[in-house]
Amino acid sequence: MFKALQRLGFVGIRQEGSRAFSRHPDGRTTVIPNHPGETIDRGLLNKINKKDLGVDGEEFLRSL
Repeated sequence: MFKALQRLGFVGIRQEGSRAFSRHPDGRTTVIPNHPGETIDRGLLNKINKKDLGVDGEEFLRSL
């Protein structure tokens, strides 16, 4: 997930506990849960893609 964010232009700005905060130069921000060994649920991933990142599923998959 973090590599895909970097490819989309997001930069990690800080981490507090199990939450990693990232920002894009155009002002968009997102918070990604960071729980090693666990996967991000499909619903949360779709919410992050649509509302925070402003990309659709296909564009996100291309960034992987």
